[in-house]
Amino acid sequence: MIIGVPREIKIGETRVSMTPALCRRVTALGGKVLIEKGAGLSAGFTDDEYKAAGATFAPNAAKVWKSADMILKVKEPLEAEYDLMQHGQTIFTYLHLAAGPALAKELCRKSILGIAYETVEGVDGQFPLLKPMSQIAGRLSIQIGAYFLQSQLGGSGMLLGGIPGTMPGHVVVVGAGNSGAHAVQMAAGMGARVTVLDLDTRKLEALDNEYRGRVVTLMSNPANIEHEVADADLLIGAVLIPAAKAPIVVSEKMVARMRPGSVICDIAIDQGGCIETIKPTSHTKPTYKQHGVIHYAVPNMPALVGRTSTMGLTQATEPFVAMMVQKGVERALSEHKGLAKGVNTRNGRITYDAVAKAVGFDS
Repeated sequence: MIIGVPREIKIGETRVSMTPALCRRVTALGGKVLIEKGAGLSAGFTDDEYKAAGATFAPNAAKVWKSADMILKVKEPLEAEYDLMQHGQTIFTYLHLAAGPALAKELCRKSILGIAYETVEGVDGQFPLLKPMSQIAGRLSIQIGAYFLQSQLGGSGMLLGGIPGTMPGHVVVVGAGNSGAHAVQMAAGMGARVTVLDLDTRKLEALDNEYRGRVVTLMSNPANIEHEVADADLLIGAVLIPAAKAPIVVSEKMVARMRPGSVICDIAIDQGGCIETIKPTSHTKPTYKQHGVIHYAVPNMPALVGRTSTMGLTQATEPFVAMMVQKGVERALSEHKGLAKGVNTRNGRITYDAVAKAVGFDS
């Protein structure tokens, strides 16, 4: 099997889908790695390291796509890569098709076997390939929010941790999954007042036990969300329904009631976002203002810490990549039900019900 590793082309993307350590594992199992020159540099990995691990190099992305049996990526293929995809090829990456119907259509047109990181399941029913990036995005959301709250950036000038004799900033986190829980951890660590809302009482109980009253936990319902959002200095959207489009839980009317200079960071933007006024931004233009509120919604937020993100992601993908190299893709899918859950497109059809519903295709 030839695994192709093209350079990521999304704006500001610094991650790479394969480290030299993973490359060494693949070649030891009999696989071949074809990597685009310089693909790992932004994450701190040199071509010499890949060469020592057994990789061969392609001068450009077109050569990688044309020669590989399976393409290993970080982000979903962009429009500029559509013509490079080969009919019947396997692509293993974050696909996020619920927010990308055009890509879904193209994958089907070319009969791509699209295996999405975000829907691969572990033996516990969790999502091991989504988890590390969710954790990073959750932690980063607080750093980013604190930064854009600064006065010179148009923020309200609120210091999240405050100082003695002043009120700390109020961080409101909607969603208590992996990303939300890590946002709570960072916000509480900075000394902010933290409120977290979720529909799952078990998640709220776990956070209440962990923080022993230092974090307010509330059921997620329109009345509670409306009240807390109006008082938020930093609002974190962290609602996730695996593979499906994120539901809108914060309305434009609620956003309009926020204090001028408040900040919104929507971690759910990969799946369309959970805040009505949100739209995707980029690392070159990360924010915009609406109703006087700063909105941040960069889909590839973990690229801000490319090396940490690459290490976290590849540690999670390695067992699945190794399995497919050792057994072949089809056998691996037949033997590992959790990996098979990652299949979003096959033989010209969308095979994951939540994705099909989100993009309006038949599954």
